[in-house]
Amino acid sequence: MPGLFPHEDAVAVRNRYKPDVIKGDMDSVRTDVVDFYIKLGTKVVDASHDQDTTDLHKCVSFICDFTPDLEKSKLCILVAGALGGRFDHEVGNINVLCRFKDTRIILISDDCLIHLLPKAQNHEIHVLSSVVGPHCGLIPIGMPSRSTTTTGLQWDLSDTEMKFGGLVSTSNIAKGETVTVHSDSDLLWTISIKKSQDSSP
Repeated sequence: MPGLFPHEDAVAVRNRYKPDVIKGDMDSVRTDVVDFYIKLGTKVVDASHDQDTTDLHKCVSFICDFTPDLEKSKLCILVAGALGGRFDHEVGNINVLCRFKDTRIILISDDCLIHLLPKAQNHEIHVLSSVVGPHCGLIPIGMPSRSTTTTGLQWDLSDTEMKFGGLVSTSNIAKGETVTVHSDSDLLWTISIKKSQDSSP
């Protein structure tokens, strides 16, 4: 967090943005960092006994378990720093999207965002052009798509088959403020994030 506010005192920033819970294997966090947040009242959950799920999986599961049922349909989890670095970590994070497909989870990096479009639904994506785009893509995940149809893209798909080893819609362009997608398989939607200088006049 201090990196986002370089002109402010680092300790003040950390005090202001205190996590409610830190959960994971605890194998990559320094002891002094854990101690710092414990003193601020953060709850620390050591889940190192579970080596079959990733830290992100553990955290998403925690959030879902503590979200009242009536509010789960409105739940949206933003995951910063989920992309970039080791490819196996990226794949693990994308796998979390598939394992929690009924929960809206958005993976965010400095360059793009990714979220899952579950199959057999009519998805309407609102593109805030001052923040994201125009470069985007649709990637079948879990199984090939025998039929995908879109509107609002430079190269729209019309009952198009997509699969690895065949066509995958990468380097597409979002033309306006709305993109619609319908597919018979789960898809990953990705769109570029504009740098601050990209949106300046």
